[in-house]
Amino acid sequence: METYSAPAKIILFGEHAVVYGEPAIAAPFSALQAQVTVMPAPLGSGLSIIGAASGLTLHVSLANDTPDNALVYAAQLVLKALGKPPPDLTLALRSNIPIGGGFGSGAAVSTALMRALSAALGAPLSGEALNNLVYEVEQLHHGTPSGIDNTVIVYEQPVYFVRGTPPETFRVGAPLTFLVVDSGVSASTRETVGDVRQLYTRDRAHYGAIISEIGEIVRTARTLIESGGALEELGALMNANHALLRALSVSSAHLDRLCAAARDGGAYGAKLSGGGRGGSLIALIEPDLAPSIAAALRSAGAAQTWLIQLT
Repeated sequence: METYSAPAKIILFGEHAVVYGEPAIAAPFSALQAQVTVMPAPLGSGLSIIGAASGLTLHVSLANDTPDNALVYAAQLVLKALGKPPPDLTLALRSNIPIGGGFGSGAAVSTALMRALSAALGAPLSGEALNNLVYEVEQLHHGTPSGIDNTVIVYEQPVYFVRGTPPETFRVGAPLTFLVVDSGVSASTRETVGDVRQLYTRDRAHYGAIISEIGEIVRTARTLIESGGALEELGALMNANHALLRALSVSSAHLDRLCAAARDGGAYGAKLSGGGRGGSLIALIEPDLAPSIAAALRSAGAAQTWLIQLT
């Protein structure tokens, strides 16, 4: 039996604006993982996917051209890309990535499953081919995704991402410590992306200006990160990015309260990360303040916190 994995992701700057051609900065978050174990199955039994948490068994057939399940669709895409029939295998899935948490759960699960299946078929997908296929599944999840989740998760490295262009890696001038926070509230990225689209369509001048301002923040943030710039300045950019996301209607009272708790506890800055209205947020901190800020966040209603260092 072989096991294949894929990490979660966090967006540092630029969510939602990235859908409209502005840049975003994101990084893999390996504390959370999706894993798929390949197990042999009896001759003639075909391909099955088992969800460890749900206990649900899904059977994969190429006969259904319009699957409504993303896992089945991911497996079909691999089989069609490689020109293979369903093998006699069982793919056992497990993941500790919160669904609807802004961590890229869907992209991580698709990536791990596609890695496992293509390797089991003796034709491991290249990074580019895998990224393209995972993006197709992301469209099923999110409608009009930017492509940042699948790119960060497939390549497993921090990226400066602009939709429609090759992702760029970047240098971190000095280590950055973030507290990653699960708000405890699940939210649909598909819905928030769609709602922002409605606002943008209704008043392109107003909301387009907000989106452009987020893009400027991302570009400035990249310069600061690469130069090892002042943490106070980077934190201020995070706070400004969060305020603009609130203006796009994708924050919530709970997220605002958690961000305030982080700042009051000594964080340089804090912002939602991902789709918003729930999910995750990040706070830029000094490492020695992690225990006290984490405690303050839990008191304010956070479900869980993790520490990550970007180097």
